Amino acid sequence: MDQILTRLAAARREGAPFGITSVCSAHPLVLRAAIRRAVRDGGPMLIEATCNQVNHLGGYTGMTPETFIRFVERVAAEEGLDRAQMIFGGDHLGPNPWRKDAPEAALEKAKAMVAACVRAGFTKIHLDASMGCAGEPAALDDRTIAERAARLAEVSERTAKAIGAPLPLYILGTEVPVPGGADHALEELRPTAPEAARATIAIHREIFSRAGLEDAFSRVIAFVVQPGVEFGSENVIGYRPELARELSALLDEEPQFVFEAHSTDYQTRAALTGLVKDGFPILKVGPSLTFALREAAYALDMIASELVPNYGDRPLAATMEALMLAAPGDWQAHYHGDATALHLQRHYSYSDRIRYYWNRPEGDRAFQTMLGALRGKTMPETLLHQFLPQLSAAEAGDPETILISAVDRVLADYRSACGTLS
Repeated sequence: MDQILTRLAAARREGAPFGITSVCSAHPLVLRAAIRRAVRDGGPMLIEATCNQVNHLGGYTGMTPETFIRFVERVAAEEGLDRAQMIFGGDHLGPNPWRKDAPEAALEKAKAMVAACVRAGFTKIHLDASMGCAGEPAALDDRTIAERAARLAEVSERTAKAIGAPLPLYILGTEVPVPGGADHALEELRPTAPEAARATIAIHREIFSRAGLEDAFSRVIAFVVQPGVEFGSENVIGYRPELARELSALLDEEPQFVFEAHSTDYQTRAALTGLVKDGFPILKVGPSLTFALREAAYALDMIASELVPNYGDRPLAATMEALMLAAPGDWQAHYHGDATALHLQRHYSYSDRIRYYWNRPEGDRAFQTMLGALRGKTMPETLLHQFLPQLSAAEAGDPETILISAVDRVLADYRSACGTLS
């Protein structure tokens, strides 16, 4: 299935561009929704885990790259998806989880993470060394970033060769959007300047060549740039093709590559289609999938409160509030304002920092209690209309089906935008 990724640039040159959705989530129901869509569509499925979600030390999910792949494979087997249809990627692989460490210490951990990803079976490797570590500026210069990316690529290459695994495909770039979206309201966003993207490509080509990594560089399929799309806590910047026209034209000079579009969450179907057409065919999505899941879960929490005796008054939402207040580390630096604003952001922000809490024992117990309260219950049409008005008759059913349908509505926009895979 990796040949789908290597065809992206050629398809654009031939005037028949297609795209691929990169599902960046470790939530079991999000993954099940994505797998069901892949089964239904019959195409490839690209699943990526970020360095914070999954790494050799466990990440916030508690999963290593190997346990993550085994977990996804079990869900795929339950849903009837052929393993050959699945592509696994590592997202933002670099020092990001260890930025408080000294640079060399953080890089050593990043090397171990990259090696673990390759050993586990990740074949799409996004190397992101753009962030500063202890004692460094927040944003590093292109040369330093490229030198560190080359050091990580060398580990990736050596690991793949040692175990006889397929040699990885790479994503590089220095203008990398913040993982998970911006932490403030956005007013305007300009795409990466073509000259900056041109310089980024040139410096990586030079550094990789100097390091004897020409073969690895020949397997770089995309660079990460800013196409002018982003979401903050409370708003979304939509794609404007006219602003990215000159950036897209750079791909005519560099026929090996396409651009990878991060933070495409909450874009319209038309905007996603435009991104694919304009040379950004790898569409990364994560928070908008768990946002849709949270919307539906909170709606079911309210339905259970109305329908099920002794269930209580929105206990799922109450549990998540208590959990986030007791352990604020995953949201506190990202949300701003008075007490009311912080409460709203904890639960309803586009940044969806609540996704860091679903897998914690208290959150999972409350979630499972909500599902158990509604299983086997007939949810009246009037209640569904009140709390889930977007739900179609075909999507109504048990609570898990309703949650998966909510996620799938988002995935449907991506599938439409990607067009016919060739």
